[in-house]
Amino acid sequence: MSTPVDTASDGVFPDGFDDLTLSRASVGEVSLRVRHGGSGPPLLLLHGYPETHLAWGLVAGGLARDSTVVLPDLRGYGDSSKPAAVPGHETYGKRAMAEDCIALMAGLGFDAFDVVGHDRGGRVAYRMALDHPEVVHRLTVLDVIPTGEVWARADARFALGYWHWTFLAQPHPIPERLIGRDPDFFFLDAEFSGALRRFPAVAVADYARCARDPAAIEAMCEDYRAGATCDRRADDEDRAAGRRITCPTQVLWAGRGALEAWYDTLAIWREWADDVTGRAFDCGHFMIEERPRETLAAIRDFHVGSRIATGPTGSA
Repeated sequence: MSTPVDTASDGVFPDGFDDLTLSRASVGEVSLRVRHGGSGPPLLLLHGYPETHLAWGLVAGGLARDSTVVLPDLRGYGDSSKPAAVPGHETYGKRAMAEDCIALMAGLGFDAFDVVGHDRGGRVAYRMALDHPEVVHRLTVLDVIPTGEVWARADARFALGYWHWTFLAQPHPIPERLIGRDPDFFFLDAEFSGALRRFPAVAVADYARCARDPAAIEAMCEDYRAGATCDRRADDEDRAAGRRITCPTQVLWAGRGALEAWYDTLAIWREWADDVTGRAFDCGHFMIEERPRETLAAIRDFHVGSRIATGPTGSA
Protein backbone atom coordinates (compact mmCIF):
# COMPACT_ATOMS: atom_id res chain seq x y z
CA MET A 1 0.00 0.00 0.00
CA SER A 2 1.21 3.51 -0.77
CA THR A 3 1.23 6.71 1.23
CA PRO A 4 -2.22 8.23 1.80
CA VAL A 5 -3.14 10.76 -0.86
CA ASP A 6 -6.27 12.32 0.62
CA THR A 7 -7.62 12.41 4.16
CA ALA A 8 -9.50 15.70 3.94
CA SER A 9 -12.92 15.84 5.56
CA ASP A 10 -15.82 16.84 3.34
CA GLY A 11 -18.24 17.40 6.23
CA VAL A 12 -20.91 15.31 4.49
CA PHE A 13 -20.45 11.71 5.52
CA PRO A 14 -21.00 10.46 9.08
CA ASP A 15 -18.17 10.28 11.59
CA GLY A 16 -15.66 7.59 10.78
CA PHE A 17 -15.60 7.70 6.99
CA ASP A 18 -13.07 10.51 6.80
CA ASP A 19 -10.83 8.65 9.24
CA LEU A 20 -10.30 5.89 6.68
CA THR A 21 -7.04 6.02 4.74
CA LEU A 22 -7.23 6.78 1.02
CA SER A 23 -4.38 5.36 -1.08
CA ARG A 24 -3.54 3.41 -4.23
CA ALA A 25 -2.70 -0.26 -4.47
CA SER A 26 -1.09 -2.10 -7.38
CA VAL A 27 -2.73 -5.48 -7.99
CA GLY A 28 -1.28 -7.13 -11.06
CA GLU A 29 -2.17 -5.28 -14.24
CA VAL A 30 -4.22 -2.57 -12.52
CA SER A 31 -3.90 0.03 -9.81
CA LEU A 32 -6.89 0.61 -7.56
CA ARG A 33 -7.96 3.65 -5.59
CA VAL A 34 -8.89 2.24 -2.19
CA ARG A 35 -10.04 3.55 1.17
CA HIS A 36 -9.57 1.36 4.21
CA GLY A 37 -9.40 1.35 7.98
CA GLY A 38 -11.30 0.51 11.11
CA SER A 39 -10.92 -2.25 13.66
CA GLY A 40 -11.78 -5.92 13.55
CA PRO A 41 -12.06 -8.70 10.96
CA PRO A 42 -11.91 -7.69 7.28
CA LEU A 43 -15.00 -6.61 5.35
CA LEU A 44 -14.67 -5.83 1.62
CA LEU A 45 -17.26 -3.36 0.25
CA LEU A 46 -17.81 -3.25 -3.53
CA HIS A 47 -19.73 -0.45 -5.21
CA GLY A 48 -21.94 -0.61 -8.28
CA TYR A 49 -22.47 1.20 -11.59
CA PRO A 50 -21.99 4.10 -12.27
CA GLU A 51 -20.57 4.97 -8.87
CA THR A 52 -17.25 4.78 -7.03
CA HIS A 53 -16.30 3.67 -3.52
CA LEU A 54 -17.88 6.88 -2.20
CA ALA A 55 -21.21 5.09 -2.52
CA TRP A 56 -20.35 3.57 0.89
CA GLY A 57 -19.82 6.97 2.53
CA LEU A 58 -23.02 6.85 4.60
CA VAL A 59 -22.34 3.41 6.11
CA ALA A 60 -18.60 2.69 6.00
CA GLY A 61 -17.80 4.66 9.15
CA GLY A 62 -20.37 2.69 11.10
CA LEU A 63 -19.07 -0.61 9.78
CA ALA A 64 -15.50 0.39 10.62
CA ARG A 65 -16.33 0.34 14.32
CA ASP A 66 -16.44 -3.46 14.27
CA SER A 67 -14.59 -4.35 11.06
CA THR A 68 -11.55 -3.43 9.03
CA VAL A 69 -13.36 -2.09 5.98
CA VAL A 70 -11.80 -2.01 2.52
CA LEU A 71 -13.49 0.06 -0.21
CA PRO A 72 -11.87 -0.04 -3.67
CA ASP A 73 -12.93 1.56 -6.90
CA LEU A 74 -13.44 -1.45 -9.17
CA ARG A 75 -11.19 -1.60 -12.21
CA GLY A 76 -12.52 0.75 -14.87
CA TYR A 77 -14.37 2.86 -12.31
CA GLY A 78 -13.48 5.95 -10.34
CA ASP A 79 -9.76 6.63 -10.16
CA SER A 80 -8.75 3.00 -10.63
CA SER A 81 -6.94 2.16 -13.83
CA LYS A 82 -8.71 1.23 -17.04
CA PRO A 83 -7.00 -1.68 -18.81
CA ALA A 84 -7.37 -2.08 -22.53
CA ALA A 85 -10.38 -3.97 -23.81
CA VAL A 86 -9.95 -7.38 -25.44
CA PRO A 87 -12.23 -9.05 -28.00
CA GLY A 88 -13.82 -11.39 -25.46
CA HIS A 89 -14.27 -8.58 -22.88
CA GLU A 90 -12.55 -10.65 -20.18
CA THR A 91 -10.53 -7.68 -18.92
CA TYR A 92 -13.81 -6.29 -17.54
CA GLY A 93 -15.33 -9.62 -16.56
CA LYS A 94 -16.32 -10.13 -12.95
CA ARG A 95 -13.73 -12.90 -12.65
CA ALA A 96 -10.94 -10.39 -13.36
CA MET A 97 -12.45 -7.85 -10.97
CA ALA A 98 -12.70 -10.52 -8.28
CA GLU A 99 -9.05 -11.42 -8.77
CA ASP A 100 -8.15 -7.73 -8.29
CA CYS A 101 -10.00 -7.71 -4.98
CA ILE A 102 -8.40 -10.92 -3.72
CA ALA A 103 -4.95 -9.49 -4.51
CA LEU A 104 -5.88 -6.21 -2.81
CA MET A 105 -6.98 -7.99 0.36
CA ALA A 106 -3.90 -10.22 0.35
CA GLY A 107 -1.75 -7.10 0.15
CA LEU A 108 -3.45 -5.86 3.29
CA GLY A 109 -2.74 -9.15 5.03
CA PHE A 110 -6.17 -10.81 4.60
CA ASP A 111 -6.33 -14.24 3.01
CA ALA A 112 -10.04 -14.63 3.79
CA PHE A 113 -12.74 -12.07 4.49
CA ASP A 114 -16.41 -11.11 4.29
CA VAL A 115 -17.75 -9.37 1.18
CA VAL A 116 -20.65 -7.00 0.54
CA GLY A 117 -21.44 -5.90 -3.01
CA HIS A 118 -24.07 -3.64 -4.53
CA ASP A 119 -25.13 -3.86 -8.18
CA ARG A 120 -22.01 -4.62 -10.29
CA GLY A 121 -20.09 -5.05 -7.05
CA GLY A 122 -22.57 -7.74 -6.05
CA ARG A 123 -21.75 -9.58 -9.27
CA VAL A 124 -18.04 -9.40 -8.47
CA ALA A 125 -18.78 -10.61 -4.93
CA TYR A 126 -20.77 -13.70 -5.87
CA ARG A 127 -18.29 -14.58 -8.65
CA MET A 128 -15.55 -14.44 -6.02
CA ALA A 129 -17.55 -16.76 -3.75
CA LEU A 130 -18.05 -19.25 -6.59
CA ASP A 131 -14.46 -19.19 -7.86
CA HIS A 132 -12.72 -18.93 -4.48
CA PRO A 133 -14.89 -20.43 -1.73
CA GLU A 134 -11.87 -20.60 0.57
CA VAL A 135 -11.60 -16.80 0.50
CA VAL A 136 -15.16 -15.62 1.21
CA HIS A 137 -16.46 -16.27 4.73
CA ARG A 138 -19.83 -14.53 4.38
CA LEU A 139 -21.45 -12.83 1.40
CA THR A 140 -24.02 -10.05 1.04
CA VAL A 141 -25.40 -9.05 -2.36
CA LEU A 142 -27.53 -5.94 -2.76
CA ASP A 143 -30.23 -5.71 -5.44
CA VAL A 144 -28.98 -8.30 -7.90
CA ILE A 145 -29.74 -11.78 -9.11
CA PRO A 146 -27.03 -13.73 -10.96
CA THR A 147 -26.13 -12.36 -14.39
CA GLY A 148 -26.96 -15.61 -16.15
CA GLU A 149 -30.44 -15.52 -14.61
CA VAL A 150 -31.01 -11.95 -15.78
CA TRP A 151 -30.25 -12.83 -19.39
CA ALA A 152 -32.13 -16.13 -19.31
CA ARG A 153 -35.26 -14.37 -18.02
CA ALA A 154 -34.99 -11.25 -20.24
CA ASP A 155 -38.33 -10.13 -21.68
CA ALA A 156 -40.12 -6.93 -22.71
CA ARG A 157 -40.02 -5.61 -19.15
CA PHE A 158 -36.28 -6.11 -19.07
CA ALA A 159 -35.83 -4.45 -22.47
CA LEU A 160 -37.59 -1.31 -21.26
CA GLY A 161 -36.65 -1.25 -17.60
CA TYR A 162 -33.03 -2.38 -17.87
CA TRP A 163 -32.43 -0.77 -21.25
CA HIS A 164 -28.90 0.30 -20.28
CA TRP A 165 -27.85 -3.38 -20.12
CA THR A 166 -28.35 -3.80 -23.84
CA PHE A 167 -27.36 -0.25 -24.80
CA LEU A 168 -24.00 -0.33 -23.02
CA ALA A 169 -23.28 -3.79 -24.41
CA GLN A 170 -23.50 -2.60 -28.02
CA PRO A 171 -20.24 -2.74 -30.01
CA HIS A 172 -17.56 -0.10 -29.54
CA PRO A 173 -17.78 2.83 -30.17
CA ILE A 174 -21.57 3.18 -30.44
CA PRO A 175 -22.47 3.80 -26.77
CA GLU A 176 -19.15 5.51 -26.02
CA ARG A 177 -19.68 8.19 -28.65
CA LEU A 178 -23.31 8.81 -27.71
CA ILE A 179 -22.60 9.01 -23.97
CA GLY A 180 -19.45 11.07 -24.51
CA ARG A 181 -21.44 13.97 -25.98
CA ASP A 182 -22.98 14.66 -22.53
CA PRO A 183 -21.95 12.18 -19.82
CA ASP A 184 -23.49 14.22 -17.00
CA PHE A 185 -26.89 14.04 -18.68
CA PHE A 186 -26.57 10.33 -19.36
CA PHE A 187 -25.37 9.18 -15.95
CA LEU A 188 -27.05 11.72 -13.67
CA ASP A 189 -30.32 12.42 -15.49
CA ALA A 190 -31.22 9.91 -18.20
CA GLU A 191 -30.55 6.84 -16.07
CA PHE A 192 -32.37 5.89 -12.87
CA SER A 193 -34.79 8.84 -13.19
CA GLY A 194 -32.11 11.21 -11.90
CA ALA A 195 -31.84 9.38 -8.56
CA LEU A 196 -28.09 9.94 -8.25
CA ARG A 197 -28.57 13.71 -7.94
CA ARG A 198 -30.33 13.21 -4.60
CA PHE A 199 -27.29 11.66 -2.93
CA PRO A 200 -24.42 13.39 -1.03
CA ALA A 201 -22.99 16.10 -3.24
CA VAL A 202 -19.37 15.07 -2.68
CA ALA A 203 -20.14 11.56 -3.92
CA VAL A 204 -22.13 12.75 -6.92
CA ALA A 205 -19.29 15.10 -7.86
CA ASP A 206 -16.87 12.17 -7.72
CA TYR A 207 -19.11 10.01 -9.92
CA ALA A 208 -19.53 12.80 -12.46
CA ARG A 209 -15.85 13.75 -12.57
CA CYS A 210 -14.75 10.17 -13.10
CA ALA A 211 -17.48 9.41 -15.65
CA ARG A 212 -16.41 12.31 -17.86
CA ASP A 213 -13.19 10.45 -18.66
CA PRO A 214 -13.60 8.73 -22.06
CA ALA A 215 -11.59 5.79 -20.73
CA ALA A 216 -14.08 5.35 -17.89
CA ILE A 217 -17.01 5.48 -20.30
CA GLU A 218 -15.43 2.75 -22.41
CA ALA A 219 -14.64 0.72 -19.28
CA MET A 220 -18.25 0.85 -18.08
CA CYS A 221 -19.45 -0.23 -21.50
CA GLU A 222 -16.93 -3.07 -21.41
CA ASP A 223 -18.29 -4.06 -17.99
CA TYR A 224 -21.73 -4.56 -19.57
CA ARG A 225 -20.30 -6.22 -22.67
CA ALA A 226 -18.62 -8.67 -20.31
CA GLY A 227 -21.94 -9.20 -18.56
CA ALA A 228 -23.55 -10.19 -21.85
CA THR A 229 -20.72 -12.55 -22.83
CA CYS A 230 -18.03 -13.95 -20.54
CA ASP A 231 -19.89 -13.28 -17.27
CA ARG A 232 -23.04 -14.94 -18.53
CA ARG A 233 -21.01 -17.85 -19.86
CA ALA A 234 -19.27 -18.32 -16.49
CA ASP A 235 -22.64 -18.43 -14.71
CA ASP A 236 -24.05 -20.90 -17.21
CA GLU A 237 -21.00 -23.13 -16.84
CA ASP A 238 -21.31 -23.09 -13.06
CA ARG A 239 -24.97 -24.03 -13.20
CA ALA A 240 -24.27 -26.87 -15.63
CA ALA A 241 -21.47 -28.17 -13.39
CA GLY A 242 -23.57 -27.92 -10.23
CA ARG A 243 -21.23 -25.45 -8.53
CA ARG A 244 -22.84 -23.52 -5.69
CA ILE A 245 -22.01 -20.76 -3.22
CA THR A 246 -21.22 -22.53 0.03
CA CYS A 247 -20.78 -19.63 2.45
CA PRO A 248 -23.71 -18.01 4.31
CA THR A 249 -25.32 -15.56 1.89
CA GLN A 250 -27.47 -12.52 2.64
CA VAL A 251 -29.62 -11.11 -0.16
CA LEU A 252 -31.12 -7.64 0.21
CA TRP A 253 -33.08 -5.91 -2.52
CA ALA A 254 -35.13 -2.84 -3.35
CA GLY A 255 -38.81 -3.29 -2.63
CA ARG A 256 -39.64 -0.56 -5.14
CA GLY A 257 -37.35 -1.92 -7.83
CA ALA A 258 -37.18 -4.46 -10.61
CA LEU A 259 -36.23 -7.46 -8.48
CA GLU A 260 -39.34 -7.15 -6.36
CA ALA A 261 -41.56 -6.68 -9.43
CA TRP A 262 -40.05 -9.31 -11.74
CA TYR A 263 -38.49 -12.10 -9.68
CA ASP A 264 -38.83 -14.38 -6.66
CA THR A 265 -35.45 -13.16 -5.52
CA LEU A 266 -34.82 -15.50 -2.60
CA ALA A 267 -35.99 -18.53 -4.57
CA ILE A 268 -33.55 -17.70 -7.37
CA TRP A 269 -30.62 -17.29 -4.98
CA ARG A 270 -31.48 -20.55 -3.23
CA GLU A 271 -30.82 -22.26 -6.56
CA TRP A 272 -27.29 -20.85 -6.40
CA ALA A 273 -26.34 -20.89 -2.72
CA ASP A 274 -26.68 -23.34 0.16
CA ASP A 275 -27.54 -20.92 2.99
CA VAL A 276 -29.61 -17.89 1.93
CA THR A 277 -31.47 -15.31 4.00
CA GLY A 278 -32.70 -11.85 3.12
CA ARG A 279 -35.50 -9.39 2.54
CA ALA A 280 -36.59 -6.33 0.61
CA PHE A 281 -36.17 -2.73 1.75
CA ASP A 282 -38.77 -0.06 1.08
CA CYS A 283 -36.62 1.89 -1.35
CA GLY A 284 -35.26 2.07 -4.88
CA HIS A 285 -32.16 0.50 -6.37
CA PHE A 286 -29.57 2.62 -4.52
CA MET A 287 -30.19 1.04 -1.14
CA ILE A 288 -27.03 2.27 0.56
CA GLU A 289 -27.86 5.93 -0.05
CA GLU A 290 -31.65 5.67 0.20
CA ARG A 291 -31.76 3.58 3.39
CA PRO A 292 -28.31 3.95 4.98
CA ARG A 293 -29.38 3.18 8.56
CA GLU A 294 -31.31 0.09 7.52
CA THR A 295 -28.50 -1.06 5.26
CA LEU A 296 -25.92 -0.54 7.99
CA ALA A 297 -28.01 -2.43 10.52
CA ALA A 298 -28.63 -5.37 8.17
CA ILE A 299 -24.96 -5.69 7.20
CA ARG A 300 -23.79 -5.43 10.81
CA ASP A 301 -26.32 -7.99 11.99
CA PHE A 302 -25.25 -10.51 9.34
CA HIS A 303 -21.50 -9.96 9.35
CA VAL A 304 -20.71 -8.65 12.83
CA GLY A 305 -23.50 -10.40 14.70
CA SER A 306 -22.36 -13.77 13.37
CA ARG A 307 -18.96 -13.30 15.02
CA ILE A 308 -20.54 -13.07 18.44
CA ALA A 309 -22.13 -16.47 17.95
CA THR A 310 -19.40 -18.30 16.05
CA GLY A 311 -16.19 -16.33 16.38
CA PRO A 312 -14.45 -14.10 13.82
CA THR A 313 -13.75 -16.84 11.31
CA GLY A 314 -17.18 -18.41 11.46
CA SER A 315 -15.95 -21.53 13.33
CA ALA A 316 -17.44 -22.55 16.66
